[in-house]
Amino acid sequence: MQFDWFQAVLIILSSAGAAVLALVFSARLVDPRTVRKGGDAVPGPEPAVFLFQGKRLLDTTGPGRSLLETATMAGDDWSRLLSFVGPRFPEFEGAVPTLADRRDPLVLTAAAEGRRHPVQLRAEDVNGAIRITILDPEAEGHGRAVDALSFLAMEDELELMRRTLDCLPALVWREAEDGEVIWANRAYLAQCDADDVAGEDTFTWPLPRLFPPTRDGDAPHRARITRAGVQQPDHWFERHCFPLAQGRLQFAFAADATVKAEQSLHGFVQTLSKTFADLPIGLGVFDRQRKLQLFNPALIELTQLHAEFLIGRPSLHSFLDRLREARMVPEPKDYRSWRLQMTELEKAAAAGFHSETWNLPGGQTYRVTGRPHPDGAVAFLFEDITTEMTLTRRFRAEMALGQDALDQMQEAVAVFRASGDLAFSNRRYDDLWGVEPATSLSRITLRDSVRLWEEGCGPSPIWEALSAASPAGARGSLRLPDGRMLECHARPIGAGALLVGFQPAAATTVLEEAGGTDLLHRA
Repeated sequence: MQFDWFQAVLIILSSAGAAVLALVFSARLVDPRTVRKGGDAVPGPEPAVFLFQGKRLLDTTGPGRSLLETATMAGDDWSRLLSFVGPRFPEFEGAVPTLADRRDPLVLTAAAEGRRHPVQLRAEDVNGAIRITILDPEAEGHGRAVDALSFLAMEDELELMRRTLDCLPALVWREAEDGEVIWANRAYLAQCDADDVAGEDTFTWPLPRLFPPTRDGDAPHRARITRAGVQQPDHWFERHCFPLAQGRLQFAFAADATVKAEQSLHGFVQTLSKTFADLPIGLGVFDRQRKLQLFNPALIELTQLHAEFLIGRPSLHSFLDRLREARMVPEPKDYRSWRLQMTELEKAAAAGFHSETWNLPGGQTYRVTGRPHPDGAVAFLFEDITTEMTLTRRFRAEMALGQDALDQMQEAVAVFRASGDLAFSNRRYDDLWGVEPATSLSRITLRDSVRLWEEGCGPSPIWEALSAASPAGARGSLRLPDGRMLECHARPIGAGALLVGFQPAAATTVLEEAGGTDLLHRA
């Protein structure tokens, strides 16, 4: 659409004139009005007036600016205004597009729930702009010192806060400097047995004190309700104190379930402690943070650590360091290697079953077993196996001594258990038949040995005798591939075992004549 310069000037002048009229009208609204009451002039409240171009705020009065500043919604000025207008006038936002077609201003009136004075909204189109006026008609002539709309907004926010605190399941109260309870929410009153009264105004003030006094700066702590002369179950709370300019603000969150769980856990630990008290094996359970949570008396006896140290719940590294100081660990080459060894021990125990044998400097031998527990915990078992290891070493020494004695014999000897398995043989038997039972992983039986002997010496009646169910007393002569003659004999020994011996036939004849035994070497 084309305009000449004259039309453009007319449009500019008409717009400027409309703006001047709007400002004059706004100024009339902003100017304090007086009403006559009892012959005296009483100033009326200043309304909140907003001038919007679309959603952009062009101008507003002082009360309007205060109203926008108290809005709870963030965003532009239009959104902040709707946060106040929307709950009170639900039809306003839908009527905004029709303002330009209306001859008369849009007037809406709504009374907040429980409020004595209604709130009125007037909206009209002014040359494409929207002028919104919000006021409290009942406040005119009453001489209120504060802006009515801001006051209503603050009252609404106060009411919201009150309802929020009354619905809060936690106990909230305020104390004066001397500890007197000067305010409390409904949960606190319920604990004072005041929840059955008609209202808070009927309750005697100051309110009873349910908790012992605290000092400013006290850390959150566990507290129990104590009321003199009142018999009631114990109720535990997690108490928090925040200092104010005057007095203190207190919060108490229910902790009965937590206390009950802790007591149940403590009882379970006590039961475990009693169960493990008579065990000769030392037990130490470390939690996820590797703090000692459970131990039995055997651990004190085996580690020679003081009970006070263990009761203090030391860390795993502190526990191992104290063992090192008490010389209750294998003597390390250096501290660094010791740390690495203990770290590997912890990792292996946390990953799965792990066992080590500790040879202590004092001569004892401990078996240390680590195994994972639920929730990332790890348990260590300390068992004194000194006696067991002594017997094992002695048994092995005796076995080695017996083996040495067999190896010194001139006769090739093999001993078979009652099950038919080869128990042991001497060195001359191994050399004679080319076997190595000590290093063989396969099972060697009497039947396998008879087959080996038969392959080396050929058929003989003695093989049938040795293969019988009761080969005791079997005896016979054998010929080796190189022509040498062997005398084989079998005789039973203790526990159903069978001893089979081989020696040269010539040596046997000389032995019978001379009564000697050292003839195998001569042959």
